[in-house]
Amino acid sequence: MIVRASTDGITRAAGVLQTGGVVAFPTDTLYGLAVDPRRDDAIERLFALKGRRPDAAVPLIAADLAQAMEAGEFGGRELTLAQTFWPGPLSIVVPARGAISRAALGGGATVAIRVPAHDVARKLAASFVFAITATSANASGQPAAETADDVAASVPYVDMILDGGRVSGGRPSTIVRFDGGVPTCLRDGAIAWDRVIKSLQ
Repeated sequence: MIVRASTDGITRAAGVLQTGGVVAFPTDTLYGLAVDPRRDDAIERLFALKGRRPDAAVPLIAADLAQAMEAGEFGGRELTLAQTFWPGPLSIVVPARGAISRAALGGGATVAIRVPAHDVARKLAASFVFAITATSANASGQPAAETADDVAASVPYVDMILDGGRVSGGRPSTIVRFDGGVPTCLRDGAIAWDRVIKSLQ
C-alpha cells in the first residue's frame, strides 16, 4: 500500500510500526525500511523481506539526538560528531541500550544511529516515539530504491510505503566507530572522512 507522506500518512505509518509491521520511507539518501527495533518478531520479518543475513546488523535513525540517546550510549566524542553533523548522513556506532532487540545487532552489542536530513524520516521516528530501523528498502543485492515504485518492485510485501517522491540518491551515510577513543571509518560515504577528523580536533 503506497500512502502519501502527509501528516496523516505518517501517523498511520507509526501505527503500523506499533503493531510490528514494516514501513518503507524516504530519507536524505535512499528509501529505507522501518520496523520497531525493540521487537524480535519485527526484526525477523524485516530480515525475511530483504533476504538479509542474520549476522548483518541493522542501522537506526532517530528524530533527534535525545531520541538517539534512548537507543544507544553516546560518549563525549560521539556527541561531538552528532552535534556537528546531525541532521545529516553520518552514522555513529555506539553501544546499544538493552531495549534494542539482539536480533537487530547481528551478533554484536553495538548499533549505528543517525538523525537524517529529511523531514519525513524524522517525523516518522518522532511520531513512533522511538528510533526506527533504516536498512535500505530493497532486496539484498539489488539496486537501492529512490522512489516508492522502486520499493514496491523490490520488496512488494511491506505493509506500507510512505511516498515522499524521488530521493536524492547518491552515496550512503558515512559510518564511524571509535576504537579506544580513535575514530575508525567503517564506510566511506556522503560526508568526507577528513571533515569527520577535523571536527574532532
